Amino acid sequence: MSKENILRIENNIAGVLVGCERTTRLVLVGLLAGGNILLEDVPGTGKTTLARALARSVQADFSRIQFTPDLLPSDVTGLSVWNQAAGRFEFKPGPVFTNILLADEINRAAPRTQAGLLECMEERQVTADGVTRRLEEPFFVIATQNPVETSGTFPLPEAQMDRFIMRLTLGFPEGQAEVEMIRRHLGSSLMEELQPVASKDEILQARQEIRSVRLSEDLMVYITELTGATRKRKDVACGISPRGTLALVRCAQAQAWLEGRAYVVPEDIKRLAVPVLAHRLVLVQRYGMSKDQKVIIEQVTERLHVPSEVLYEQEGEDT
Repeated sequence: MSKENILRIENNIAGVLVGCERTTRLVLVGLLAGGNILLEDVPGTGKTTLARALARSVQADFSRIQFTPDLLPSDVTGLSVWNQAAGRFEFKPGPVFTNILLADEINRAAPRTQAGLLECMEERQVTADGVTRRLEEPFFVIATQNPVETSGTFPLPEAQMDRFIMRLTLGFPEGQAEVEMIRRHLGSSLMEELQPVASKDEILQARQEIRSVRLSEDLMVYITELTGATRKRKDVACGISPRGTLALVRCAQAQAWLEGRAYVVPEDIKRLAVPVLAHRLVLVQRYGMSKDQKVIIEQVTERLHVPSEVLYEQEGEDT
């Protein structure tokens, strides 16, 4: 299929959000790689706006859940209610039965409610009352959380953090970008003017094409050396899981596909290492250790020998 319709999603979002091109591209990579995204940033930077703009750009079902401390798991997944006329219980699907789900301020919900999303995010299904119901593909979760205002919140456990294919931040617009943002929002409601530019069938077809993007044997070894190095560090209690290794592979394939290549190059892996891997690290909490997850992934990446990018470009052209 043509990548033009997929890239139009990126252009659509850029019409609403200014100065967030890199994050928007990574969200699109996560969508095509079949994962879920965690947007972590301070209030007002556009996390919810990005999720809504993506939903309006794809002709698919969209649901939004505002997570609060009193939210129950059944409020997310659905529950069975008694139908007196029919004389039986009937299942009422929750908001997870959609294609694109915005889980807003996910860390405000209690752990048992957060756990209600685990099966949905990984297995793409909901099990209730002994019955398993499949979620329609594509199923894509964009969760947001505020890392600053932590009073009354419940930090996501490591098991759930590992379910997100990437953790991203938007940051503040700088200089002329913020001026342009004001100019665009002066006289119109940009969000309401967005129109779908791609269908969910096109997303699914793109996912199939991405799986055929070539990953050489040397790059497979490079990725495993990268993730394996995190498991040997003394300042890391739990390194990158095999799920994280596969997530990096899928994202690298999606990144290459979006750039019009039929093969992955080392630069794809280096660019994606921090957003795909950093949030999966569990660090040793010890006095004097002040390194964060991002710094550790950057150090590991810098120390590894990188295979020749020219070699893979030539091999890709030959195939």
